[in-house]
Amino acid sequence: MRIGVIGTGRIGTIHANTLSRHREVGSLILTDADGARAQELAHRLGETAAPGVDEIFKWGVDAVVITTATSAHAELIGRAARSGLPVFCEKPIALDLPGTLHAIAEVETAGTVLQMGFQRRFDAGYTGAREAVRSGRLGRLHTVRALTSDQAPPPVEWLPLSGGLYRDTLIHDFDILRWVTGHEIVDVYAAGSDAGPPMFRAAGDVDTAAAVLTLDDGTLATATATRLNGAGYDVRMELAGELDQVVVGLDDRTPIASTEPTGPPAADKPWTGFLERFGPAYEAELAAFIEVVRGERANPCDGREALQALRVAEACEVSRRERRAVRLAEIPGGASATAF
Repeated sequence: MRIGVIGTGRIGTIHANTLSRHREVGSLILTDADGARAQELAHRLGETAAPGVDEIFKWGVDAVVITTATSAHAELIGRAARSGLPVFCEKPIALDLPGTLHAIAEVETAGTVLQMGFQRRFDAGYTGAREAVRSGRLGRLHTVRALTSDQAPPPVEWLPLSGGLYRDTLIHDFDILRWVTGHEIVDVYAAGSDAGPPMFRAAGDVDTAAAVLTLDDGTLATATATRLNGAGYDVRMELAGELDQVVVGLDDRTPIASTEPTGPPAADKPWTGFLERFGPAYEAELAAFIEVVRGERANPCDGREALQALRVAEACEVSRRERRAVRLAEIPGGASATAF
């Protein structure tokens, strides 16, 4: 199998390394807006660098992995679909609903595959939580608490391109909430704070956010995020039911300290970022993509799944801006939701 990797930045490099080692992948063609960066990575991996995206499609590949800047995702997804190629793309499809819906329509018209990079679906902790919920171990689920906390802010020049904290960060929590529980989010009430560094206000973004979400079975959930968690990178989900409760992301590297006299000590080596925390999950999602391309399994996260998470993020932005509860029915694209 020959795979084209478009984008060789941080996550693109990780994915290229994973694919280059996979037994079913014979070769890679790498390209990037920074040609020297693609050349250097190709040389290091013993793969081929292409001068541009055109060559990815002209030279012939069996599938495409897209890890470029978000602004290029939708156009590249459409181009791959029109070429009849299966695609793996990092989230999101686009930063707006029209662009997302158009790209999905191109994939569906072409009858090709689009697998989205929501890596938490491949994390052992979240998989265990899903099994606990679906098996009935927790009883009736009544409360879910999700959080994503970055240790340090992203580069200032990247903030205006990110789509904001809800679309860039909390979108992972919205997706995994749906996936773990098997229920849709029907309304949200969201708030955000830009009281931290002025670069967030300059970008029209917030550095900390929170949302209260109601699921279609009445379960209540909260989701919080911040760019300024100095203790370390912290991603957790707590699920409480009438019979039991479980937590994802609580281990000896969780960056939290107990104030109780007999509580656990602070982590000696707290998580520092998502690439470290979710390394095995990133590998697993690409292994799944290769199986999808080979016709050995169903798509574990298609474009319509990504659309639903984006709709929740959009609803949160409306709620924050207008200071009101927002029903998901107000946000376009809901009629085509898929089952999990």
